[in-house]
Amino acid sequence: MGDQLNLERQKHPVIVVGAGPTGLTLAIDLAQRGQAVVLIDGDVRRAAGLPSEGSKAICFAKRTLEIWDKLGVGERMMSKGVPWHIGKVFLQDAQIYRFDLQAQASDQRTQRFERPAFINLQQYYVEEYLMDKAKELPLIDIRLGHAVQSVKQGAQQATLTVASKDGEYDISARYVVACDGSKSTIKRNLGLESRGRVFQDRFLIVDVRMTADFPAERWFWFDPPFHPGQSVLLHRQPDNVWRIDFQLGWDADPEEEKNPERIEQRVKTLLHKAGMYSSFELVWASVYTFACSRMEKFVHDRVIFAGDAAHGVSPFGARGANSGVQDAENLAWKLALILKHEGKADAPNDADQHAFLSSYGHERELAAEDNILQSTRSTDFITPKSEISHLFRRAVLDLTRQHPFARALVNSGRLSTATLLTSSPLHTDDAPGDIFSPSAPVVGEVVMDTLLEKDYGNAWLLRELGADFSLLVFGEQFDWLQDLWIENSRLHVLCDPYLAGYSAKRYDAKDGTAYLIRPDGHIAARWRSPTVESVLAALNKASGGMDHAV
Repeated sequence: MGDQLNLERQKHPVIVVGAGPTGLTLAIDLAQRGQAVVLIDGDVRRAAGLPSEGSKAICFAKRTLEIWDKLGVGERMMSKGVPWHIGKVFLQDAQIYRFDLQAQASDQRTQRFERPAFINLQQYYVEEYLMDKAKELPLIDIRLGHAVQSVKQGAQQATLTVASKDGEYDISARYVVACDGSKSTIKRNLGLESRGRVFQDRFLIVDVRMTADFPAERWFWFDPPFHPGQSVLLHRQPDNVWRIDFQLGWDADPEEEKNPERIEQRVKTLLHKAGMYSSFELVWASVYTFACSRMEKFVHDRVIFAGDAAHGVSPFGARGANSGVQDAENLAWKLALILKHEGKADAPNDADQHAFLSSYGHERELAAEDNILQSTRSTDFITPKSEISHLFRRAVLDLTRQHPFARALVNSGRLSTATLLTSSPLHTDDAPGDIFSPSAPVVGEVVMDTLLEKDYGNAWLLRELGADFSLLVFGEQFDWLQDLWIENSRLHVLCDPYLAGYSAKRYDAKDGTAYLIRPDGHIAARWRSPTVESVLAALNKASGGMDHAV
């Protein structure tokens, strides 16, 4: 241990604390951008090579799959996961409406995406696949079973005291990213907290293994005959495992509800009333209380918070883990860009670097606020607490049977989508006179995938983008690009004729239309008639005034 202590006197670039989906995604992204990372996790089960207990998060959105595609793990997630895009909502024993999260437009070709709206995949598989990828990368120093005890901040670094089976040691880094969950040790050590709202209701979450003739869809019941007066959610996972959420009410005894015999009776009643006669095996169960909260600020000098350590939402809507992965993607390229300049003569000053890093906080705090808003609205509809709220919900559900307009008011969980980053300090507003169709992607939106028809076979637009900033240029007026390449040869430009057709329609493109895409896939600027000067100015703003090659 003495040799290790001597080694730890060096300052590392980044320490990521927590090897869940957020921390692993961040560590892999940073390493693939050439940055050394120390990944610390205190879970003794992980250290022993055992998976985490329970399936935990299971719904992973198209945007999350696109992020994992860039890290080289998306295909493995897809091969194991259960894809789905259809949801059905029931009132008592009758279906009142059906929704399609990947509905086709009249021109189906313009709505094609490589990835489905969602896959269901147990979190322990997600963590296993991400960990396998992390182990392939020599720039990631993985330390499982190492638990953070305390944290201290200095002007140029943060220092952690860490306990391992060999004893305690101190380790310092330019930046520490806390991805250590809702009970974050780092947050507690710094005297920080999350604030929000706890909902007075309890839910039983159950995983059962069974063979059932049931489609891979999201089924949600209000007041079902097998659980009257409450709600139930049913989802299919891999390995013939099914996720069931039973609303219990605030007066339910959590310990009593986790009794296996009581759980088995609930599941048997559901299967009998739903006409799904099947034997089953109880895999995992937990009782939880809804809560929505977030830290006021995610960036605290040299310590940055992401995932559940920074924010938490109720599970209906699958916004927790998906939001954490978006945190990681937003932060990775910014940290890598700052660290790339460390010690160089042309490095921006500390104030400019801090301002650039603060854009992570600005953008992801707004995203957290939106997730909390959507989750709170879902929870209020699912668990109304007043007589008026109950009457409103019943009226809405009754109207939905015959009137499609009422379906927009039904809220069984607004499902996770890519966050629109409005009012970002990194973005450039449209130029006066640049008019786009309302259906065109806007500044701050995630770039939309589309199928490109290439001579050597079809390719997906998102896979053609560079790992750094990219510029999409439509049409045939490319003369000015020669001057742009002379000024900045590292900007990845996609302007070949394959952007015509489906892509041009999706992006409301005319001859000369261009979109500047950030490394995390968000649109930083768009133009009808770009110039070398306007593109370079937007690129400079989006990269915080730093050379943008990451």
